[in-house]
Parts: sequence; C-alpha cells; structure tokens
Amino acid sequence: MAQLTYRESVSLAIAQAMRKDPKVFFIGEDVGAAGGVFKATVGLLDEFGKDRVMDTPISEQAILGAAMGAAMAGLRPIAEIMFSDFLAVCWDIVANQIAKTRYMSDGQINIPLVIRTANGGGSKFGAQHSQSLENWSMMIPGLKVVAPSSPGDVLGLMNSSVKDPDPVIFYEHKSLYASKEELESTELSIPLGQANVLHEGSDITIIGLALMAQRAKKAAVELKEKHNINAKVIDLRTLVPLDLQSIKSAINETGLAMTVEENPRLCGWGAEISSLITEHCFTNLKGPVTRLTTPHVPLPSADILEDNTIPSVDVIVREVIKKVKGE
Repeated sequence: MAQLTYRESVSLAIAQAMRKDPKVFFIGEDVGAAGGVFKATVGLLDEFGKDRVMDTPISEQAILGAAMGAAMAGLRPIAEIMFSDFLAVCWDIVANQIAKTRYMSDGQINIPLVIRTANGGGSKFGAQHSQSLENWSMMIPGLKVVAPSSPGDVLGLMNSSVKDPDPVIFYEHKSLYASKEELESTELSIPLGQANVLHEGSDITIIGLALMAQRAKKAAVELKEKHNINAKVIDLRTLVPLDLQSIKSAINETGLAMTVEENPRLCGWGAEISSLITEHCFTNLKGPVTRLTTPHVPLPSADILEDNTIPSVDVIVREVIKKVKGE
C-alpha cells in the first residue's frame, strides 16, 4: 500500500513510462532542474539525464513543434505546457498540425505524443492562469482529452495516454496537486474512455470532471448524510473518447441529471453531455438537465470573487436539493 499525492503521481507516471520505453522523453519549461513550477516532475532529470528530460526556452511553439517532429520520427514525447491558458499561444500547432496530420497523411504518419498542462482555478492566479480549457480541445477532431481527478487516475490514464497512437491533451488540475490517495498498486492502466462512479445513488446523476468530480463526490456524501438524497456521481475522466454508455445507464436509472463544470456556460463540455442525454435518454428523463458552471466572465484573482465563481460543494448541494425536490 502506498500513499501518493496527485503531484507525486504525475512524476511517477512519467518515470514509469520512461523506464518502460526508451522512446519516451520529456520536454518543457523548467521541467528538469527546477522539477516543474508545481514540483510535479521532481527527480526525473536525476534519473534520466538531459538527453531525455529537456528544459526549453520560454516558447510554447518551440516545445510543441519539437515534440511533434519527434513523434513523427518515431519517438513518444511527453511535452509540458506550464499553464493550459498558454495553449492559446501554440493552438495552431495543436489544432491544425498535431491533430490533423494522421488524417491528412492517410494514416502514414502517427503523432503519439502527450501534452501535459496544469489546468483550472482555485489558486487565485487570475484570468490568464486559471482557466479550465477542456472544452477547447474536445471539439478538435484528432485529439484525445484526459482530465484525471485522483492520484490513481493520473497513473492509470498517463500509462494509457503514452501508449496511445494519437495525440492526447492531459489536463492536470492545479487544485488537486496536494490531494492524496492510498493505492494498493502503482502499476495501473485505465483505458481512455472509461468513466468512474465515485458515489452510488438512485435519486440523481451528477456528472463532473477533475476538481468538479471530487467536489461532486463530497456533495453526494453530504446529501446522503444530511438530506437523505442519494446521488450517483460520475467522474468522466476523459472527454474524448467519451463513455456515453455509463452516462446513459446512470441517467436511465435516476431520471435526473446535473453537470458540474469549471468553465463558462457558453459552449462548455456539459452542453454536449446535455445534448447527448436528451438525444439518448429523453423518455427516461424526469426533468431537464441542469448545468452548474462558472459565469461567463474571466476568472477573478481576488479570493472571495474566485471562490464565488467556481461551483462549490455548498452550491452543488443546494442545487441538487432544489432539483430533486422540484423547487
């Protein structure tokens, strides 16, 4: 039995991939000597050396350009973009080059790379360093989108991401880095496209991702203990591929659905989930799908403002009670 933090599991997952496959290498800003700005890659440079753990200049275009070229040549890079917000700087490479090359080459060129990036709010870093951008990448054909919510999921999903023949964007939530989990084994593999039920229940289905999945789980515990409401909580874990079967099964059982999203309401990932639920489960729905999101504003940096912008456990509990009781 081992206790790992989310932060430690990132470093371990990368090390495991590099030990198993000499074609895997790691590249990014301050990932080597500094151990990463969030200290999630400590020890990798010491173990694997500068040939496989490469510190780069401050250039997101250079990082992903180098990673793409290496992947085209047969290597399996793991590239770090320090903050997911910085994907905007190199989005052409991601959306127009990395995502489309396999298709445009008629399958002759694969791009087996993983783009790791720190995502989400809760750290009061302000509007340009706090966004949750999973929905940006989920709508680009050719990309796979992963967002683990626990140390075990980091290990299992990174293992599958590195082995995948297609490019994967691996969103690590900054507010989860300090979270801990007891693991019976650290040799884990979780297939991409397999959701996880964090809490069983029959009154309502709450669907979350990353930090929101963990907050939904805490809310479900409170709802059961204090309000006699049994909520099923689904942690999607990956948006592409999406585990639609688990969503359908849960909704057909409970009849009520709520998404909890750390993104603005307009075009958030929950809008697509809501559409799919309406399309596939309409006759079993007892009411419309409810979406909890951030307001359509840049995330503030002031403590009280950010705390009131991102869906909290209290907000989830309050909205579930209203929905289940028909208020």
